[in-house]
Formats: sequence, structure tokens, C-alpha cells
Amino acid sequence: GSNAAVLDMALQGLPALRTLDLSHNPLLSVAAGAFAGAPLLRTLQLNQALLAALPAALLPPGLEELDLRNNSLQRLAAAELRSLDAPELRGLRLSLASNPLSCDCGLRPFLAWLRGAAANRVLDARSLRCAGPAALRGTALLRLRPEALACARGDGGEPAELETASYVFFGIVLALIGVVFLMVLYLNRRGIKRWLHNLREACRDQMEGYHYRYEQDADPRCAGTPGL
Repeated sequence: GSNAAVLDMALQGLPALRTLDLSHNPLLSVAAGAFAGAPLLRTLQLNQALLAALPAALLPPGLEELDLRNNSLQRLAAAELRSLDAPELRGLRLSLASNPLSCDCGLRPFLAWLRGAAANRVLDARSLRCAGPAALRGTALLRLRPEALACARGDGGEPAELETASYVFFGIVLALIGVVFLMVLYLNRRGIKRWLHNLREACRDQMEGYHYRYEQDADPRCAGTPGL
């Protein structure tokens, strides 16, 4: 069917509602107050609803089960995870299987959250797999470490842009350090030339001393008289 939306106060007049099944609906959006009329809602099914983002900030307080399987979720952002850790949603358990999770650096907050104390809040955590990049496709998320997830390059994503900006900034800093070093060398060129001259003279004196001792040792007149 066509894209649908859960409107503001859509559940008004249903104060005793405890379970809501919106699965298999191509949801375009979820309004901020969509679930405000159902304070006792405990189970929400949104599987196969084409959702591309977790509506964590819109969920009713006290929700216990949320089914988000087979949607379009590529990651759970840090802000969404903070919403899930709010006191009113601490008892919430998620189902997230069959989502096209992108295992790049954008997934690091979710992976760290998943591998931490929150792992028991995702009912199908062991079945979560990477959909990309190609090198990690099919890999179980729990086999990965957050720091091992690389940022995608050249895909226009924010992590790649931030990484590129970091490299540019680092290059500028190195260039400035190089310029300052060259300026110091230029301003102290006379002192450096004098230091090199003194070093060369010291080396020459040292070599002459070695040469003199060698000649003295080789002179037979300086050899000791053998005992009779």
C-alpha cells in the first residue's frame, strides 16, 4: 500500500490498550504524540514497516516490548540509544533482526551499547548480522569490536567527512611545524655554520691525535729494549 503515518494522538480514547500491531505497514512517519493516548501500552509491533530510524524519543513510557525486525535500520544513533536508556524505558526489550545494518564507524555507539550491559535488552542480539560493507557482510555483530569498525570513504557520509577533515587539519599542522623549523634554521644559519666549523676542527684535532700516536707506536726507536 501507499506510505502511511501514525498521527498525533492517534490512540486517544484507548487508555486500556496494552498491545498494538502496526507491522507490515509502510510507515512514512510517527508523530511526536502518536502514543500519548495509550499510557498502558506495553507491546508495540513495528516489524516490516520500512522504518529507517528508531522512534525512541516517541515511545510511550513503560513500553516493554518493541518489534523492529525487517525494517530499513542501518544503525542506532547515539541520541536514540540515550533515549532508550531513559528511566521510563529501561525495561524495554527490542527485536532488531533482518535490518540492513551498516558495519562502519557509524555503528560504533550501538555496538558498544550492544556489547555492554544492554545486550540482554536486544532479544535477538546473537542473530544480528552486517549487511555491509562487503568485507563484513554476514558477520555477526557480537563478533566485532567497536574500534575495529572503519569509516566508509567517499560515500558522502558524515564519518568520512569528519575523518577527511581531521587528516587535512593534521597536514596543515605538520606544514606549519615544518615552516617554523625552516625559519629557525634560516635565522640561526650563522650560528649553525660556526657550530659546524667548530665540530669539523674538533674532529680534525682528534684525527691528528690518533695519527700522531700511530706514528709514535710505529717508530722502532720508541720500542722498548728487550731484556738481556
